[in-house]
Amino acid sequence: MAIHVEGLVAIVIFYLLILFVGIWAAWKNKNSGVTEGGDRSESIMVGGRDIGLFVGGFTMTATWVGGGYINGTAEYVYLPDYGLAWAQAPFGYALSLVVGGLFFAKPMRSRGYVTMLDPFQQLYGKRMGGLLFIPALMGEIFWSAAILSALGATLSVIVDININMSVIISALIAIFYTLVGGLYSVAYTDVVQLFCIFVGLWISVPSALANPAVSDISVTAKEVIFQSPWLGKIKPEDKWLWVDNFCLLMLGGIPWQVYFQRVLSASSATYAQVLSFLAAFGCLVMAVPSVLIGAIGASTDWNQTTYGSLPPKDRDQSDMILPIVLQHLCPSYVSFFGLGAVSAAVMSSADSSILSASSMFARNIYQLAFRQSASDREIVWVMRITIFVFGALATAMALLTGTVYGLWYLSSDLVYVIIFPQLLSVLFIKGTNTYGSVAGYIFGLLLRIGGGEPYLKLPPFIYYPGWVTEERIHHTTGEVEYFIQQRFPFKSVSMVASFLANVCFSYLTKYLFESGMLSHKYDFLDAVVSKHSKEIMDKATLVGNHDNINLSEIAPVNQALGPSLAGTFTNAEVLSDDGASSPEAFQ
Repeated sequence: MAIHVEGLVAIVIFYLLILFVGIWAAWKNKNSGVTEGGDRSESIMVGGRDIGLFVGGFTMTATWVGGGYINGTAEYVYLPDYGLAWAQAPFGYALSLVVGGLFFAKPMRSRGYVTMLDPFQQLYGKRMGGLLFIPALMGEIFWSAAILSALGATLSVIVDININMSVIISALIAIFYTLVGGLYSVAYTDVVQLFCIFVGLWISVPSALANPAVSDISVTAKEVIFQSPWLGKIKPEDKWLWVDNFCLLMLGGIPWQVYFQRVLSASSATYAQVLSFLAAFGCLVMAVPSVLIGAIGASTDWNQTTYGSLPPKDRDQSDMILPIVLQHLCPSYVSFFGLGAVSAAVMSSADSSILSASSMFARNIYQLAFRQSASDREIVWVMRITIFVFGALATAMALLTGTVYGLWYLSSDLVYVIIFPQLLSVLFIKGTNTYGSVAGYIFGLLLRIGGGEPYLKLPPFIYYPGWVTEERIHHTTGEVEYFIQQRFPFKSVSMVASFLANVCFSYLTKYLFESGMLSHKYDFLDAVVSKHSKEIMDKATLVGNHDNINLSEIAPVNQALGPSLAGTFTNAEVLSDDGASSPEAFQ
């Protein structure tokens, strides 16, 4: 295939701009958060905790508005029998940010945590923190791989360049500026990338609407012209499936390190909440052009375009409707602007996920679990190495694994089913312990895996009420694939069961040990009898009075940034029977 020189030049210019901004941000903030006794590693993870509203709002919005967000929204609006009614991501993620801002941002930021896993390790110990790291890591890596894979397909549609080369170059640029500047580089490049997404897509929409092959989208919204109306509808038998998926987006979008990295980098707890609300509004605004592009795809007579007589849905290319519209319904110079938007969206999400995964590993696994005496310089180098390793792993999966989207769907479900109820328990439920946490983990895992995953061809071993056998036709090969569709909201039920198991088993084990029905020697996790053991406190210093534990020695945070940040874990009362552990304590 011939290489489109203009498109290649446009991409090169855009990538150089992003690289320049990333390096400039690293240079501009190289001493931020470190000059007055802070740690360089913490500066890389949470940016010195001085991210303002402007940059913070942009970077939090860009974290959600990625390649999967804009491509996926357009795809579902375009798909027959789905339409706008099933394009749940914009409203689901926007509500996720609102809920996160109302209930989770303030307690997490007030307690001065550095990563999302800190409260788990503080209360449940380093072993449980390691277990919870697994679904969190899977979610970040598989998400990065999925959007890098989508980028390669998008670039190949518009520019006709080698998919592997485009993915590798994009990943290398994102990894490089993340390596150099950490959260600062990621945040500042997000500002540029979000601007490019907004401008690129809004330039493309009027050009596509003006194409003579496109019918009036207000008519095709309700009437059958070339395919089903793009507004879509929810069938009565699918209502619980719709609710389940919406709850997954709304609540499952909260317990991600990419979100809490922004929350914890805010200059105050109030700013963290405001950033969440700004990002919620930004997500809705940024979804509008994707919705319109999906509607345009559903309103197009493809026989009048250079694409060919068969529409994308009949070529199994619905997932690429956005780049196809840019390529075949817009002038070439406009499609290149749109291409820059798609590239920006992918890089803005990939760099965030890679940094999040490396932050959790360096701090919660390497430092707190294995090398508690590690120097700050050592932690920085561990972060740099893992940024490269996780970035390379995501890139390899994008190039070599055909089921990367299936892996991401399953891992994001595990984040919802396992980590969200654990986060609820650790922040808002007084008295939960490691035994309850393990029970909740196992319950959630079994109930979710038991429901199967069609994208991975993973058959269910639990058939929930209302399950049906459905078929999926691959138009290009004519192959018919049969799979089990669980219409019961089993993901949300699994999440609730995981939460209840955590609470019930926590109180049960506490009662059994404290009443003497179980001997203290069986408290092998040191979660009830030996509540103040070294396992629970990680690096904390034992003091004479075991009812009063000083946690100020855990990875100190610069005192100049506020008295609430005197230590990584300032919420000492969750380790004691005294004092409330609810968010009200921080108001």
